[in-house]
Amino acid sequence: MDVLQTGVGPSLTRIGDELGAVIDQLASGENTSTPLERVADLIEGSSRVFVLGAGRSGLALQMTAMRLMHLGLEVHVVGEVTAPAIGANDLLLTASGSGATGGIVRAANVAVVAGAQVAVITTADDSPLAQYASAVIVVPAAAKLDRTGSASAQYAGSLFEQAVVVLGDALFDSLWKRSGQSADELWPRHANIE
Repeated sequence: MDVLQTGVGPSLTRIGDELGAVIDQLASGENTSTPLERVADLIEGSSRVFVLGAGRSGLALQMTAMRLMHLGLEVHVVGEVTAPAIGANDLLLTASGSGATGGIVRAANVAVVAGAQVAVITTADDSPLAQYASAVIVVPAAAKLDRTGSASAQYAGSLFEQAVVVLGDALFDSLWKRSGQSADELWPRHANIE
């Protein structure tokens, strides 16, 4: 590993540079913009959206779930006690850097068997999870177990997880613009018991 400048300032700059490069790659080119629009279309066209990720990826998708709820969509976090059964016309939105997380792959299979569609955010377009997907967003970031430093100088999939947060916000922003709703119209859906 290259010797990197230490300190919070240089770390912040390095993280910002890496995330900016990922965003630039995802936002440009036919091969990457089409999956982004496809996932937005799937979200918009679904009766309900279920989100599922493990660890930090799961936390990032919970942020996306909250924003989609603000749009007025029916959204559920898989594993929460109030999450209903998934079915036809629903969407399972997943995030897994490796695309091989056992519980997420099994959930994708269940979703497809139930008639739902699956959207995947991953670093591996040929992964077991991607095989179930109607749309795959491939994030050009290191997978959790990649410690070579070639794709990211950050630890254990951090760049992927950061990208999941930003992608969720970008999907929300795009869908918000499509909806024509004002910020004032969204605000009453924000939690008032916190």
